[in-house]
Amino acid sequence: MKEQALREVLDSLTLAEKVGQLVQVTPDFFDASGAITGPMLEWTMSNQERYQIGSVLGTTEASQVREIQAQYLAQSRHKIPLLFMADVIHGYREIFPIPLALASSFDEELVQAVAHTSAKEAAGEGIHVTFSPMADYVRDPRWGRVLESNGEDPLLSQRLTAAYVKGYQGDNLKDESSLVACVKHFIGYGAAEGGRDYNTVDFSDLVMYQDYLPSFRSALEAGAKLVMTAFNSVRGVPVSGNQSLIQQVLREDLAFDGVLISDWAAIQELIAHRVAENQKEAATMAFKATVDMDMMTSCYQRELATIVTEQHLEQELDEAVWRVLTLKNELGLFENPYRGLDKLVATAELQEQAFEAAVKSAVLLKNEQVLPLQKNEKVLLVGTKVATGDLLGAWSCVGDTAQTSSLASAFQTEFSQLTSIPLAADASDLAKQWPEIQTAALVADKVVIAVGEAGDEAGEAASKTSLRLKPQEIELIQQLSQLNQHCIGVIFSGRPLVLTDVVDHLQGIIAPFFLGSQTSTALAALLSGRRDFSGRLAMGFPRHEGQLPYSYREMSTGRPETAANHGQRYLSNYLDEENDALYPFGYGLSYNTWKYQDITLSQEPLTKDTPISLRLTVTNQGTQTGSENVQLYFTDEVAQVIRPKIELLDWQLVSLAPGESREICFVIHSDQLAYVHQDLRRYQDSGTFQLHLGKNSREILASFTVEL
Repeated sequence: MKEQALREVLDSLTLAEKVGQLVQVTPDFFDASGAITGPMLEWTMSNQERYQIGSVLGTTEASQVREIQAQYLAQSRHKIPLLFMADVIHGYREIFPIPLALASSFDEELVQAVAHTSAKEAAGEGIHVTFSPMADYVRDPRWGRVLESNGEDPLLSQRLTAAYVKGYQGDNLKDESSLVACVKHFIGYGAAEGGRDYNTVDFSDLVMYQDYLPSFRSALEAGAKLVMTAFNSVRGVPVSGNQSLIQQVLREDLAFDGVLISDWAAIQELIAHRVAENQKEAATMAFKATVDMDMMTSCYQRELATIVTEQHLEQELDEAVWRVLTLKNELGLFENPYRGLDKLVATAELQEQAFEAAVKSAVLLKNEQVLPLQKNEKVLLVGTKVATGDLLGAWSCVGDTAQTSSLASAFQTEFSQLTSIPLAADASDLAKQWPEIQTAALVADKVVIAVGEAGDEAGEAASKTSLRLKPQEIELIQQLSQLNQHCIGVIFSGRPLVLTDVVDHLQGIIAPFFLGSQTSTALAALLSGRRDFSGRLAMGFPRHEGQLPYSYREMSTGRPETAANHGQRYLSNYLDEENDALYPFGYGLSYNTWKYQDITLSQEPLTKDTPISLRLTVTNQGTQTGSENVQLYFTDEVAQVIRPKIELLDWQLVSLAPGESREICFVIHSDQLAYVHQDLRRYQDSGTFQLHLGKNSREILASFTVEL
């Protein structure tokens, strides 16, 4: 539809019809079931109101979308199509690794491809918008929603967030295999105090601009059309009603002119925050903050027309409705309200890509010559994750755990002498099954212990104070290690865990997180050595919960702990634990040995107009094709504000056959060294920098001094 025709549609709407375009409900309002991801509030509406609303969230299949859209268009006066939105976080029916796992691939092309495939499958079921990607910067794995994040590093998150947007949206939203990306949660949700979901947030503007905003900026630069508000407060005001924050930061600094939608019931919750007395005040605050869509509350539907009339906000209402209508038009919904329906993706294509993503996302944390397993070895597979399909992780859309292949099934195909002993989800039957486990462990060549979180133990409303395995799982590992010296832990989770209770009892440790529908086949391929591990941690595993919130990007202090003063008293350290992570950001092992040599820095000076280059040769000295993640970090020696002691500058993935070598070149531009200053502007200073080539954020292989 041309802009003039769309303007005529807007002008033809009554006040009530305009308000309706800003209201979002679940399929329940159309006598259909849908995904429920928040509290269901007491709320009824008339038939007239029902056929004026603008969007629906949480549909689960194409027939449902078709029925609701047809019903709506038959009853609606202006025939403005509904928008259908859903939480397509890591796949639709075919489930890919959770975002935290996928981030551990460090592979932008893979992320973009996964997002594109997810979009194709969801669009074929009638979905128009996905509430993804999550751009929240995270440092505290007590917060369950770290599983939706790209981890603890802002640069990694920036690049992967943009990749998600490009994958979902493609080059043209009228392409019926695309989805609109809604980047979330603006802003600070990942900084919830105590790691407790929906909790308050308190950080400086400097920290917000330095760490929390960049991923949102990259998502919007990549073309994201929607932004979702966060549940939390910033600057003392809940975001959904924070006019100054949204206007200044989102609308002005980030120049966002698209649709802003609240999270589930967030406008109503302004009352619970005690910054609004009633629905009218809550709706007023949100609307003046330019929140365009009210997700699953009656605040706008009941109160907004009166607010607009009393406060003469007709122009502001038109602007909000225009943003919504423009989005529908960009999707081509006026021409085809049933856009994308029934254009299904081949199952084989979905499964193949899910398998590759799973293989590239799993992280090998420890291997004391126990992996890979040999096909003819006697292998005992035991634990709470042996026979279950609960391997998808939270936010798995309409993925079905009942249809997900178990580890026992996949390993039976891979290893000829496999004994599987499943335990209950809580391992409450350990004592009863111990005699059988003991007998099998004593004769096994290798023992694979599959344990960890259930799918609903991480995600929204899944905060924890303890990040350790269940006591029975710890007991299982510790007892088995006394019977067999070749124990391998496959430890599932939606977040980094504290593994200090078991790390010394295991000769091998794998962190698959949750790898999706192809978890079992991928792990069988990895443990057998048919494929090599290439994942590297996007978020470090702490030594203890008392370290949290934690990041490898530790800020400089007046009394830093160093190698030279380690053990002294009056330093920024703990009396009872090390400062750093058990397994740091960027860490991960491979079956292959990787040799770095001929590491040289170009001799020309770094200027604001002239980059420099760092070159090295990487050789695969192993016996199989594999991929290495070459990581480059830097340190700003003197800055206007405190800066991290070390931070990620760039990385490159290189895939090599056995014996193959390849030259890698990092080109370093001065703007990569920029940071946010006291005036909240980002620019680079002249001065001294250290470049660090490393295997991960802790294992540095070479350092160079650079002057700018």
